Amino acid sequence: MSELFPRKQMMGFVFSLVLSAVALTVYFLDLSFAAGITVLVITSFAQAFLQLVVFMHAGETEDKWIIYGKVCFMIAMALITVFGTLLIFLWDM
Repeated sequence: MSELFPRKQMMGFVFSLVLSAVALTVYFLDLSFAAGITVLVITSFAQAFLQLVVFMHAGETEDKWIIYGKVCFMIAMALITVFGTLLIFLWDM
């Protein structure tokens, strides 16, 4: 019966709750802006990776490196878009 229990998903869910609680403590603690943003960015990327691996089953197929490559490409495109927009609109370049 223990092989039917979704142990990996339960551990992922608990870890996701822990990451959410850590991100929520940024609101309640009197952290500086830089420290708060650092904690939020780290917990958000960790939670996104956790969701991708545990709940979307990205690493369970034989072409997992193609999936991870596509995710890295999407992250790079998002960063280029965000920083390109900041470069144009805020920094007047």
